[in-house]
Amino acid sequence: MKDHIVTSFGEELKDIATRIVEMGGLAETLVKESVTALLKADSALARKTIEADRRLDEMQSKLEEMCISIIARRQPMASDLREIIAAMRISNDLERVGDMAKNVAKRALAIEGEFNSKTLAVGVEHMADLSLEQLKAVLDAYTSGDLEVVSSVRNRDEEIDALYNSLFRQLLTYMMEDPRSITMCAHLLFCAKNIERIGDHATNIAENIYYMVSGSHLPIDRPKSDDLELSAKA
Repeated sequence: MKDHIVTSFGEELKDIATRIVEMGGLAETLVKESVTALLKADSALARKTIEADRRLDEMQSKLEEMCISIIARRQPMASDLREIIAAMRISNDLERVGDMAKNVAKRALAIEGEFNSKTLAVGVEHMADLSLEQLKAVLDAYTSGDLEVVSSVRNRDEEIDALYNSLFRQLLTYMMEDPRSITMCAHLLFCAKNIERIGDHATNIAENIYYMVSGSHLPIDRPKSDDLELSAKA
C-alpha cells in the first residue's frame, strides 16, 4: 500500500511539472504573438492573443488548486514541498507574463497602424527577443535543474533594463520633436514597460527554480538599472 501511495505521489509531482511546461509554452506564444501584432499592426492576431490569455489564467488556477490539494493530502516535506511551492510561484509568474502579453496586444489595437518607425520597431523587437530568450532559458532550466543557467538568467536581466531605458529616451525625444506622435509613443512606452516586466518575471522564475533545486536562495542583490523606471501601470 505504501509503494502505491509513493508512486501515486510521484505521478502527481510529474503532472505538476508537465502543467508548468504547458503554461510556459503558452506564455511564450502569447508574448511572441502580441509583439508580432504590434509590429505588423495585425488586429486579428492582437484579439486572438487577448482571448488566449484566459486559457493561461484557467491553467494557473487549476494548478494552484492541485498544489493546495496535494499539500493537504500528502503533507510533503523537504524537496517535495519545495517543488510544489515553487510550481505555485512559477505558475503565478507565467500567468502574469500572459497578462503582460495581453496588455501589449491591447496597445497594438489602440495604436491601429500608427506605429511606423523602423527605429522604434527595432528597439521593441530587440527587447522582446531578449525577454523571450530569458523566458525560454529559465523554462528549460526548470526541466533540467541547471543552476548555472538559472544564475545567468537573473544576471542578464539588467540587459533588458538597459534596452528599456534606451527606448524610453528615444520615445521621449520623438514626443518632444513631434507632438503628433505623443499618443503613439505613450502606447509604446506602456508596451516597452510590459515587455521589460516579462524579463522581471523570468528572473522571479529563475530564483524559484534555484530555491527548488538547491534549498537555498540566490543573493538578494542583483544587477539592476532603474534610473529611468516608469512606474505607471498599463
